Amino acid sequence: MNNLFLSVDPATIDWSRAQFALTAIYHWLFVPLTLGLAVIMGIMETCYYSTKKQFWKDCARFWQKLFGINFAMGVATGIILEFEFGTNWSNYSWFVGDIFGAPLAIEGIVAFFMESTFVAVMYFGWEKVSRGFHLASTWLTGLGATISAWWILVANSWMQYPVGCEFNPDTVRNEMVSFIDVAFSPFAVMKFCHTVTSAWIIGAVFVVAVSCWYLMRNREVKLAKESIKVGAAVGLVATLLAMATGHISGEQVAEKQPMKLAAMEALYNGGTEQGLTAVAWVNPFSQPDFRNEEEPPLRIAMPYALSVMATRDIHGYVPGINDIINGYTKPDGTVEPSYAEKIERGKIAIQALADYRNAKAEGADESVVASHLSLLTSNMKYFGYGYIRDIDELVPYIPINFWAFRVMVGMGCLLMLFFAVVLFVIYKKDISRLRWLHIAAIALVPLAYIASESGWLVAEFGRQPWTIQDLLPVSASVSAVNAGSVALTFFIFLVLFTTMLAVELNIMFKQISKGPEYESRK
Repeated sequence: MNNLFLSVDPATIDWSRAQFALTAIYHWLFVPLTLGLAVIMGIMETCYYSTKKQFWKDCARFWQKLFGINFAMGVATGIILEFEFGTNWSNYSWFVGDIFGAPLAIEGIVAFFMESTFVAVMYFGWEKVSRGFHLASTWLTGLGATISAWWILVANSWMQYPVGCEFNPDTVRNEMVSFIDVAFSPFAVMKFCHTVTSAWIIGAVFVVAVSCWYLMRNREVKLAKESIKVGAAVGLVATLLAMATGHISGEQVAEKQPMKLAAMEALYNGGTEQGLTAVAWVNPFSQPDFRNEEEPPLRIAMPYALSVMATRDIHGYVPGINDIINGYTKPDGTVEPSYAEKIERGKIAIQALADYRNAKAEGADESVVASHLSLLTSNMKYFGYGYIRDIDELVPYIPINFWAFRVMVGMGCLLMLFFAVVLFVIYKKDISRLRWLHIAAIALVPLAYIASESGWLVAEFGRQPWTIQDLLPVSASVSAVNAGSVALTFFIFLVLFTTMLAVELNIMFKQISKGPEYESRK
């Protein structure tokens, strides 16, 4: 691994990161709408099952058509995303493939098989199976998509908080020792809950916006109003759940990824009784001089709020970027080493691994082999730091983390208010006359997507430079391939994904313009 790191062109690293980011961003344009519409159409078909009214069947079938268009696109981009682990990140795949591959395999074999099976019944079984079986198929399609998200998020959460594994010096691989710890780690559970509820928000905004578009044109009025009721109710519940799970996720980040939290807050020097920054001037185009600045200029903060979020104590200690770099003492009295010490101990671990393998290959005395193994074991916690060349690499790009976090939270608050207003209006006033509300609903669709993508920017940029937190940096994870080849495929994917998005939008707009097909009118 050390030789690979030294020989990889930095341009290969940059282009590989860019290509993976491109694929992930496009993939996430399709996934949240799939998860969100699954809930909406499930509720509508449940209404049909309980009331036996043809109207609800027509509603469910209409939203199912839009679900299906989006579902197909999400599958295509998701497959490419998984292939990139082998093509662009082969060293990562070798190092932790035994762990990372397990949830992805389960996702493909169980979850995807489940959703792809029942989606056929959902679309083609209306007149061929009983109403109860069809309702179960609709919910199982959505459940399959949600379970698929679970296993993917388990894999991602493990990269944020690696548990349930041990390093095997003989194979130079991390191997799983507890599947339960990997599959149900606190990070995985909370990331899943937060991500899925945020996806419900996207689905809810989409349904309300499409329905408002119909009202603006005085079309499909009954369907639009009933869809708004369902969508706004789902959206309001989802925003409240997203905020609750986001708060718990913030506590986990504070404990396990303190540098990510410090970057999100542009907290250069920490301490007790820390306030949560509402707004500050952080230049979005350059890394701030965090070593020489006390805090960002024009900072407005909510007193004690960051300490409360991170520690549940208004007097709680929150380390800043410089504290983490230089080392600090945790509230429980344990000392967190400085980055310089971690890098040194990481180099010791790498050398100990090489010495251990050489000693075994040469048939050295067992005591010599054991001494190298002992040295490796005592420093293995900092193994990944041995590949870091400059301490500044360990500080994420602060502007992206700072502003993306505020976009996510700010838009979440706006959406919660929007859904509350819509629910009030739909039950108290004639919503079909409120054109300003219709326009606001349509405008919020792209803004909701921006908020959702911003959440992923915080999660992934905040972890940099790590592929696996504290265990394997990006520079040691990439495949030794030509940078030009990766750059070429980047632009090919850019054209391909943009075309796919344009095609999907065109089909969706045509289907929305066409409107639902009412069986009762035939």
